[in-house]
Formats: sequence, C-alpha cells, structure tokens
Amino acid sequence: MDTIINNFLSEVEARNRHQPEFMQAVSEVVETVIPYIVSQKIYYGQNILLRMVEPERVISFRVAWVDEAGEIRVNRGYRVEMNSAIGPYKGGLRFHPNVNLSILKFLAFEQIFKNALTTLPMGGGKGGSDFDPKGKSDIDVMRFCQSFMTELARHIGPNRDIPAGDIGVGSREIGYMFGQYKRLRNEFTGVLTGKGLTWGGSLIRSEATGYGVVYFIENMLQNVGQSIQGKTVVVSGSGNVAQYAAEKAIIMGAKVLTMSDSSGYIFDQDGINQEKLQYIMDLKNNKRGRIKQYVKQYPKASYYDGQTPWNVPCQIAIPCATQNELLENDAKALIKNQCIAVGEGANMPSNHGAIHQFLNSKVLFAPGKASNAGGVAVSGLEMAQNSLRFSWTREQVNERLKVIMNDIHQSCLDYGQGEKRVNYVKGANIAGFVKVADAMLAQGVV
Repeated sequence: MDTIINNFLSEVEARNRHQPEFMQAVSEVVETVIPYIVSQKIYYGQNILLRMVEPERVISFRVAWVDEAGEIRVNRGYRVEMNSAIGPYKGGLRFHPNVNLSILKFLAFEQIFKNALTTLPMGGGKGGSDFDPKGKSDIDVMRFCQSFMTELARHIGPNRDIPAGDIGVGSREIGYMFGQYKRLRNEFTGVLTGKGLTWGGSLIRSEATGYGVVYFIENMLQNVGQSIQGKTVVVSGSGNVAQYAAEKAIIMGAKVLTMSDSSGYIFDQDGINQEKLQYIMDLKNNKRGRIKQYVKQYPKASYYDGQTPWNVPCQIAIPCATQNELLENDAKALIKNQCIAVGEGANMPSNHGAIHQFLNSKVLFAPGKASNAGGVAVSGLEMAQNSLRFSWTREQVNERLKVIMNDIHQSCLDYGQGEKRVNYVKGANIAGFVKVADAMLAQGVV
C-alpha cells in the first residue's frame, strides 16, 4: 500500500513542482482514500483521484488599477475551478499578499470534499489575488475590486461558478465586486455569496463558519458522552471565524481564554466574555486595530508578542487563523496539557506532523473540510434563497446549519469508525470522495 501511495504522490508532484501547500493537502487525503479505493472494485483502476487532483480549469489574469494618488498598480488574479461533478464551482476569493497558485489549488482541492460533505449540490473552486486590502482606503479597494471583477465576470455565473469571501474579502469587497458584476451583465443574480442582507444576503452567513465548528466539536464530544459546557477553550485568530467560534463557545457555556492575530496572542485567565468579545469585534472589524490593544482595555489579561497560543493549557483548541499555524510541537504541547478536542476553523491550520500527533493520541481531531464547512453550507443556503427570491429567518438558517453539521458528523462516523475510536480525518476524506467519485463515474470520462 505504501508503494501505491508513494507512486501516486510522485506522479502528482511531478506535475505540480514548487507547490508545497497543494501537495500537503493532496498527501493528507491520499493516505486515507487510496486504501479505500483499492478495497472497492467500483473505484479501483478508474484513476478517479488522479482526475480529482487535476483542476478542470485554472484562470490567471492581470489586474491593473489606478489608486487614489493616480499611480497605476498591477496585481495578479486567479480562479481555480477544481471540480464540478456535483454542482457549479463554489469557493471563496482571498485577497492577501501571499496568495499564489499553490495556496489556491490546495484550498480548491479541500473545497471539493468540504462541499460534498454539506450534502448540497456544489462543486469545488477557489480564487483570489495578491492584492492586500489592509490599510487601503475604500476608494482604492473599490477600484481594485471593480478591475478584478471586470476580468472575473466572464468566467463566473449563478449556474457556473459562485465565489464568496475569504481572508481579505469581507462585506465591503463583496459589495464592490457584486456592483461591478451587475453593471457589466445588467442583471441581478446570486453570483456571489456573502452579500448584504438588503441585497440578497443570508442571515447567519457571517457567523456560519465559527458557529459550525463549535457545533461540530459539540457533536464529537456528545459522541463520547461529554459536552462543551464548562470546558476551557483556546482560539487562535481574531477575524470572522475566530470571533464567532468564540461567541458560540461562550453561549454554549465554555470559557474562552485566548485570541490572536499575526503579531501575537492575548490570554485572559478570567475568560473572554460577551462584553470583552464585543470589544474585540469592534477593534478588529471597525477600528482595524491589533489584538495587543486588548490588554490596555482589560489589564488583567496578558499579551505574548510573536507567539501562538498552543502552550496555554486547555480542553478544546480551535485554530482559526491560517494554514500551518499549528505545528507538531504545538500538538505535543496540547496533548501534554490534556486537551481533549481540536476543531479546525481555518483551512489546513494543522501541519502533517501535528495531525499525526492528534490521530495517535486520545484527542478528538476534526479536520477543516468537516468542521469548518458551516460557511460554505450557509453560502449554499444563500444560493437557495436567491433562487427562491425569498429570505429565511435567523432561526431557520441556524437550524439548517445545525442539521448540516450533524449530517457531516454522521458521515464522518459512517466512514471513520475504527476499532477503538473514530478517525475523523479518514471519515471526512472518504465520505467526500465517495459522493464526488460516484458522480464522476456516472458522467463518464470528463
């Protein structure tokens, strides 16, 4: 089996040299899916996984725009349309200086499985640009977004490819891009998700990823006779996902100890309550400040410059910042400190070594393709509401989100059961693969 896996990875790597993030995502899936393929006659010999790792389409384009000072700026834009076997391409747009093809292909590949797990008819895609919106004026962001969408518009549509937000792309950026798409096409369609509530958006969309990861953690704990109530929680990040993961954990009775940004993390031994969380939300969403300012408002807390929070003793860890933020030594520290559950809020925040540490311990580990699928799930619900020209209530969307996260958890149980414990990585990978592979087989060699 090791030979088959290594030969497969060697073939993929030969086609994707210098793309470490993409190869990391492929390796994590291959370890569990290839043994399953070999055991199933229907899939063996069909090269389905080899087809899955090859994007159906990769679009790269120049984005030229004029800033407030009158200077012409040039960025690079991308859209990776990875797989459309079960529905139109669906996945976010990321605006960040480190965006490159390797990162977007890893995200698009993960999106195939994540979208399949939601049970909604959505394929996998991802896109973005190396544009950095941080510190830019609204005028500069608008001009960039309009130029970006002028090119992207020809490649997307409500029945073809429906982008959403991601890192660096919030309601402001979605609004500017939607306005430009509408101007170009002269039509009002649900071509983007994450829209404002007054023009086609869905309630709970902002909260969905953070809420969903906490719902999934609660499902894991309930499966072993426990609950999140009364547990201590370490959260990394302070963006959208981290904020709402913290909020839902607090609502469900947990004690949140940390949040972070790229500069460092804060530790509040008394716990981050709703009032303190509102301060963080205002600081990050409106004032665009740094997390270290928290300790000026709440001096009993501590700030650790240039560090991540994984050495803080906790029972639950929720990495919500970025890929590869939780390394093997971090996982060892969490295990040593008696952490019982880890739920990934970000995409691939744990590296290969950390994942194996968790899987070889008693820690309940939820991979991002399962635990952070709440965001794209509610994006799918937004698409449904747009098609119906109807808006569901907050309670209706939240209940649908809970059901979807419960269903994802059950799929992981169905395919991840082991002799002693559930392997959620194996369960998520195989469950997602089976749905997409069955559709690909039914549609012939495409």
